Amino acid sequence: METVLFKGEPMHTCGELPAVGTVAPYFVLVGQDLSDINLHDFKGQRVVLNIFPSLDTDVCAASVRRFNKEAASLANTKVICVSEDLPFAASRFCVANGIANVMTGSGFRSDFGKNYGVTLDDGPLRGLYARALVVIDENGRIMGTSLCREITEEPDYDFVKKLLS
Repeated sequence: METVLFKGEPMHTCGELPAVGTVAPYFVLVGQDLSDINLHDFKGQRVVLNIFPSLDTDVCAASVRRFNKEAASLANTKVICVSEDLPFAASRFCVANGIANVMTGSGFRSDFGKNYGVTLDDGPLRGLYARALVVIDENGRIMGTSLCREITEEPDYDFVKKLLS
């Protein structure tokens, strides 16, 4: 369990992010067209998981827009923006914002949050995900993780750039 803050108030995750060097936990997320998105689909590619509570917040939306801009320059890398938002909401957001370089994946019918240790167990955002970044290498191993201590702040974009350069 990790402690994160929401507007300065502590909340707790259901576990911890996967350890660097370990095999990334398998996941199946739901794409905008209701198809499955699973980790095995990206074998041989690096994967950045941009994990957050909801596209309906300014900070989460900003992180998706920023990764959308930067994803084109990340060689052999897919960026998946992961939340509990329904695929329909993610689709509307992406169309309205011209999001084409990243994928959205909904965890609404998966155990992603539990397996990655990001589901919030208490507080006003209970059941949603904490803000975190997970970078997976071409062989399915965890290259690095970053948990945002304050959920209302944007993730550490430079962490991803440095790790993948």
